[in-house]
Amino acid sequence: MYDIILKYIKYLEIEKNASPHTIVSYKTDLHQFEEFCKEEHEMTTGSVNLNRIDRLLIRLWLGKLTDKGLSKSSIARKVASVRSFFKYCFKRGHILKNPAHLLIVPKKDKKLPETVNSEDIRRMIDNIECSTPRQTQIKAILELFYCTGMRLSELVNLNAGDIDFESKQVKVTGKGNKQRIIPLGKKALYSLKEHLQTRHKLYATRTDQDAKNALFLAASGHRIYPRAVQKLVKKQLQLESEVIQQSPHVLRHSFATHMLDAGADIRIIKEFLGHTNLSATQIYTHTSVERLKNVYEQAHPRAK
Repeated sequence: MYDIILKYIKYLEIEKNASPHTIVSYKTDLHQFEEFCKEEHEMTTGSVNLNRIDRLLIRLWLGKLTDKGLSKSSIARKVASVRSFFKYCFKRGHILKNPAHLLIVPKKDKKLPETVNSEDIRRMIDNIECSTPRQTQIKAILELFYCTGMRLSELVNLNAGDIDFESKQVKVTGKGNKQRIIPLGKKALYSLKEHLQTRHKLYATRTDQDAKNALFLAASGHRIYPRAVQKLVKKQLQLESEVIQQSPHVLRHSFATHMLDAGADIRIIKEFLGHTNLSATQIYTHTSVERLKNVYEQAHPRAK
């Protein structure tokens, strides 16, 4: 089983062009399942025979995960990992029967996305004093997140050449290497122009060609990395907002919710966010309904 897991991970990486996050998650899940199978088969050495794995064994594993207190979303991902793996094994002839074929994915707990109000975001961005190239970059990052709703992974992979100032748009490479074009507002364009004028001052001895192409740079002079962006966004949100979730994703949620509140078509928002299915975007309609309910309860004299 171990060798076939490695082949499957290579398949995800090369043929399916899966994201690094997906690859790491699936690899972890499958190795955890392999260890569980060894325990159940009382194996101390050797490799698990895939044809000895049945649906009951998989269900026992999921039951054990539930007993450990794993969330429904975590278990749902592990189910997806196992289903995808055994589908691959069956198609490649590694097993005679797919034990995960009818495995049911548990429904995830639906959590409404947290958002920051537009006034807090305006204050957060406007209060940044662009007296250094680093501060100018921070402002450009925040403007870009809120202006486009792009993902963290999409932002760190941006190159300077992806910004088209003449057409007022940015080319973004999303999940599955799919590209999309997102329009840029006046304030984001201005911040990006200011940043690009001083970006070279962020170069360091370790700056390589990839970093020179990158739109944003880390303190080391390399292309900026996700953790650095998460830290700077958290710091800026802490200064101006009471929101609990202090991450780049809350700016993505805010972008979508504010667009929807202002009357934007949800199908257009879906394209902005790079969602494959409309169902992924529809959660923002629930956020708007909840906001309407709160306003109603506070404003109407007979609401309470």
